[in-house]
Amino acid sequence: MSTIWTDLLGARVQYLGDRYRSRVIEAGEGEPLLLLHGIGGHAEAYSRNVVRLGRSFRAMAVDFLWHGYSSKPEYVDGEDIPAYAGQLIDLLDAEGIEKAHLEGESLGGWVALWMALHHPERVGSLVLNTTAGIRWKPGTVPEKPHTGRELLAQRSLAAIDAPTHETIRKRLEWLMVSPDRVTDELVDVRVAIYSDPANQPSLRRVFENAFAGTGAPRKTIPEEQLGDVRAPALVLWTDHNPGTGPEVGRTIASRIPGAQFVCMEDAAHWPQWEHPEEHDRIVTSFLSGNRVGQD
Repeated sequence: MSTIWTDLLGARVQYLGDRYRSRVIEAGEGEPLLLLHGIGGHAEAYSRNVVRLGRSFRAMAVDFLWHGYSSKPEYVDGEDIPAYAGQLIDLLDAEGIEKAHLEGESLGGWVALWMALHHPERVGSLVLNTTAGIRWKPGTVPEKPHTGRELLAQRSLAAIDAPTHETIRKRLEWLMVSPDRVTDELVDVRVAIYSDPANQPSLRRVFENAFAGTGAPRKTIPEEQLGDVRAPALVLWTDHNPGTGPEVGRTIASRIPGAQFVCMEDAAHWPQWEHPEEHDRIVTSFLSGNRVGQD
């Protein structure tokens, strides 16, 4: 079985940026590809992908603000999405990168969409991996609340309140089709991050604003704005995504001009971890200009 350490052999960990200190795990020298994790996550969400994607791109997995080991400025309720976008722009500017491809998983997809709508000149192509953050009109798409947002909220708050191996494992199991896909090493990494006194206050604010209804509402993206996306887009979904099934991904793809849609089988919310070789093949092919979408 692979480990995070062996998967990342040949990669480099750097702290980049001017205004913010962004931890980046990267490999490769090609066109920049930013890999953006979900809420409560960290760059290791893409530890199985960075080196392989780095064969074709400058693959850069980023810790978002208030997450992992990136900067932790004052958290303002409801303003996290523009702040994450500002962090990415700061990173691109500091590295002299005019534009980059973006793959975002869940929260990361939300930020990628925000970038495509508000900073289109900085975005190459988009991979929206089980993306969150779209404000649907009532009845537009179905939701499964008992396996989706409700359960994620409960497990996220429990994990930051008491970051034990048990609570962290339960939180990570939400991401996978099968609990045995959550490795002990992945649990250890997240326990260390969630237990760090420097991380606890900021992650708690993130979770409380997202899940406990405290403070101002977050800046979601109205469904009608999907038609304004001009970047080439791949909507990457799974057959077991908790909360929103493949029909939601298909709907997103149908609203973004020219977007392609792929549904990976036997995967939940972390297809890049559950089936890394398949994920990387699809993403590499799409970003190389090939047709990968399913009819």
